[in-house]
Amino acid sequence: MAHEKITGSFVALITPFNDDGSIDWEGFRTLLQFQEENGTRAVLIMGSTGEVSMLSPEERRRIISKTAKHKNGRMKFFYGCTGNNTATTIEFLHYAQQEGADGAILAAPPYICASEEDLEVHFLKVADCVDMPLGVYNNPPRVKSDLGHETLLRLFKHPNYVVHKESTSRVGQVARILAARPDASVMCCDSPNLGLVVPTMALGGHGTANMTGNLAPREMATISQPWTNGESAERFREAYLANLPLLHYTYSAINPVAVKSLMAVLGLPAGPLREPLRVLEGEPLRQGIDIIRELGLDRRYGYTMPDFFKGIA
Repeated sequence: MAHEKITGSFVALITPFNDDGSIDWEGFRTLLQFQEENGTRAVLIMGSTGEVSMLSPEERRRIISKTAKHKNGRMKFFYGCTGNNTATTIEFLHYAQQEGADGAILAAPPYICASEEDLEVHFLKVADCVDMPLGVYNNPPRVKSDLGHETLLRLFKHPNYVVHKESTSRVGQVARILAARPDASVMCCDSPNLGLVVPTMALGGHGTANMTGNLAPREMATISQPWTNGESAERFREAYLANLPLLHYTYSAINPVAVKSLMAVLGLPAGPLREPLRVLEGEPLRQGIDIIRELGLDRRYGYTMPDFFKGIA
């Protein structure tokens, strides 16, 4: 079965928590509506931005079941279904498909540092177990396993693999994949430190799989629009350079510390981070507020700042 190719902004959503650490279900609804109304083409729920490694298996299943009920066809709902081994990954995939997910994104199982050959077998085995769109997330800084372009291109021959997200700094790898013209959508992490956004889009990339869209969805939608002519490239350049301070800020601490800390003080449902992660305070948080103001995002999205923050010296 052929699957639809995704282009544009693919936002890795945070997981909103209540003050007691429980999941904020109404907050999820608000965030999903916010993304849908501001140009996001797809969301990844329970990626690394969603603190997935600190969610229990039961929480992960409940998040899939409850958020999938908010689907209306205007925005794709993908879920992070990576397990700590092949069997648990398949279990999460089966559950997501059963509950109506539009797709799933898979990274290598973390910590075990499997070989590239073993991972290729793993990715193909899990893809054979479901019939829904899947994405491969190559993120060696997080999982300590890496996939080269030859392995990725073999994986993309599988009809279920439709998205590739690259989170290395290897422009050459992205170029080799795009040159081979796989059926998958080739996207990149929005980290300015990795430096993949500009070359990926210039080489014909299909969008970005980003976390900054949690704060600036319209701006990331512009940055993530595939280039079709000089005008679209110019719009990209203007948006990318204008929002570069925010991109650097959201990656100034381990994902999702900066973005979630800033969302909380701006009035978006975010809540605390799961320990041992802690929210930013004081000057690091003030820097983020200043960037939001300078970019005019507070006015554009109606963000507010709590009174307690105004009193910080």
